[in-house]
Amino acid sequence: MLGLLDMIVLTASLAISLAIMVPLVGAIVRFRANYNPKGLQLDPEGDVQPHTGPVISSFFAMLKRVYDIEGWPGLYKGLSACTFRSGRYDLTLCIVPTLISSLIITLFLIVFLDDSSFRHRAYTAPSAGILGTLFYSIFAMLVSLPQTIITDRAITTPHKLTWFNAAHSCRILLTPTERRRPWIIYLTPGLLAAQVAHISYVVLILRSVRRLILPELATQSGWHDISPLRLSVFFVLALASTAVLTPLEVISIRLAIQRNYASAEYNSVSQEGGDTEDVAEYAGANEDVIGLRSDRAPYTGLIDCAKTIVEEEGWTALYRAWWLTMLGCVSGAFS
Repeated sequence: MLGLLDMIVLTASLAISLAIMVPLVGAIVRFRANYNPKGLQLDPEGDVQPHTGPVISSFFAMLKRVYDIEGWPGLYKGLSACTFRSGRYDLTLCIVPTLISSLIITLFLIVFLDDSSFRHRAYTAPSAGILGTLFYSIFAMLVSLPQTIITDRAITTPHKLTWFNAAHSCRILLTPTERRRPWIIYLTPGLLAAQVAHISYVVLILRSVRRLILPELATQSGWHDISPLRLSVFFVLALASTAVLTPLEVISIRLAIQRNYASAEYNSVSQEGGDTEDVAEYAGANEDVIGLRSDRAPYTGLIDCAKTIVEEEGWTALYRAWWLTMLGCVSGAFS
C-alpha cells in the first residue's frame, strides 16, 4: 500500500496531467469534428443553402478559438456529468468521464501497487501475445465506448453543460431514443468498424512489425544492440501509418458525435430534437466554436463517412492534426 506522501504525489500528478491534457484533447476533437464544406449545400427540401460556419485551419487556431469564445470552461468540456433514465431504472452512463476514468486508475494504483514498486520499478503489463493483445484491446474499447461517445459529444456540443444538473446534460447529449435504449449507441453506423480497424492496424501491423524488426525493444536489451538501419525502417513505416490511422481517427470522432434516432426520417429527427431546444443555454455568447453537420443527413457507415467527407470537405479534412497521430505512431516504438 502506498504511503501518504506517495498518494499526494500521485494525486498531484493526476491533477497536473488532467489540467494539461483535457484542453489539448478537446481541441483535437473539435478540430476534427468541425464541419467545413467546400461548396454550396442542399437542404432537405432541395434548396441551395450556403455554409456559414467557422473555418479553422490548424489545431492551435482551434485551441485559441475555444478560449476566445467559451473561455476556460470551454477548454475543460468533457469533465461534465451525464446520467440517463432507461425505463423504470436509473442508470449511470458516464459521470465526469475523463475525471472518473483517471480516478479509477489512480485508486487502483493506490490500493494494489506496493510502495517498492511505485518507488523503484515501472509497472509493465504482462505479455499476452499479438492475438491476446488484440482481443484485450477490443474488449477495452467496447467497455469504454459509451464514455468515448459522451466525452466527444460533451466537447463538441454548442450548449452549456452544468456540473450539478446531470439530467439536463443528459437531455443535451443523448436523444430520447438513446436514453430509452442505451445499447443503441453501439449500433452507431460505422463506429465499431472504425474503432476495430484502428486497433487491428496498430496491434497486428505496427506492433508485429516492431517485434520483427526491433526485437531488442521488446526485451529491453539496450540501445547499443539496435541497428540504425532497422530503426529507420520502422520509423518510415510508422510515418506511413499516419496515412491510414489519421482518417480512422477523424471518422471515429464524426461518427461518435452523430446522434441516433428512432429512424432516419426527417420527422423523427425533428420530433426527437425538440426536447432540448427550449432548455439548453449556449456556451458561446455570439457564435459557436465549430460547425456541426446536420443529423438529417447522417453518415450511414465507415465507407460512406469517408466518401462524404472527401466529397463535401475535401480529402484534407481526413488528415486534420495528422502530425499528432504521427507522433503517436513514432512513440509507439518505445511503448
